[in-house]
Amino acid sequence: MNRVFRLVLATGVVVSLAACGNSNDAAADAASPGALKVVATTPEVADFVRQIGGDRVAVTQIIKPGVDPHDYEPTPADLQAIGAAKVVVENGVGLEEWLEPTIEATGFKGSVVDASQGVTLREGGHEEEGEHAEEEAGGEEHDPHIWHNPANAKIMVTNIEKALSAAEPGAAGAFGAKLTSYAAELDKLDADNEAAWATIPAAQRKLVTNHDAFGYYVDRYQLEFVGSVIPSLDTSAELSVQQLDDLVAKIKATGVKAIFTESSLPPKSAEAIAARAGVTVVGGEDALFGDSLGPQGTEQGTYLGAERHNTATLTAALGG
Repeated sequence: MNRVFRLVLATGVVVSLAACGNSNDAAADAASPGALKVVATTPEVADFVRQIGGDRVAVTQIIKPGVDPHDYEPTPADLQAIGAAKVVVENGVGLEEWLEPTIEATGFKGSVVDASQGVTLREGGHEEEGEHAEEEAGGEEHDPHIWHNPANAKIMVTNIEKALSAAEPGAAGAFGAKLTSYAAELDKLDADNEAAWATIPAAQRKLVTNHDAFGYYVDRYQLEFVGSVIPSLDTSAELSVQQLDDLVAKIKATGVKAIFTESSLPPKSAEAIAARAGVTVVGGEDALFGDSLGPQGTEQGTYLGAERHNTATLTAALGG
């Protein structure tokens, strides 16, 4: 069933869902009575909204932890939540291709916040595969994984604070205070990351991951991106036999120590390539948070906790 047809069906059942309550995962956070209703698409932007909004916002997070955002399809409950919201916050940069038709299907009249506005975007991927994907798409492709640079995260939360303050002017002072406090935490995260990488010799800062999700992180902390199991910024591509052979050869030639799997992607392909290349696979509880965060209620369920986890995991494996 294609996505457009799903949306048509979903639109038809929104009214009945509203009558019986929101029964699936798209449930709003508990918040104070009269809290501003906000829908946030991804775990990252949802956490940013919670950090800035506090108990003055009721956040409905569309994409749950561990779910691949590149292949997401909206549900009837997503439409219901968007229709009832006053603000919708998206990551932007084409990550939520499903969002615009979903919003149109709901008749949503509130404000849509593109958290990426003002971020300097990377074009394409690190490898030839990224350039090839851009050519096949028939136009310029930008990397949507902007949050992996804390400086970009500061821009994102600033955009979110402006939108929340515009939607709820009476709480603007509280939102602004939380932005100031959280921006300081983002600065500390960036400084801690820099300090951690300063302990790793430049020759050992070589990264192979499930897919090309860490470009902004790689650029910020001056790592060398050797390659990815999925040769693309999204997760829909697959390695050809030639690309697989080339990646194995590149891993051997560059002295890469490990392949890092990601929490929202299966590890089997990475494990097979690692076995051929004779390197370690870092996964399981140590899997990186590339497209997602950890479960809500855990340290890794926040942006700050997930990024600290990533840096600790990477530096431990590459510095050993």
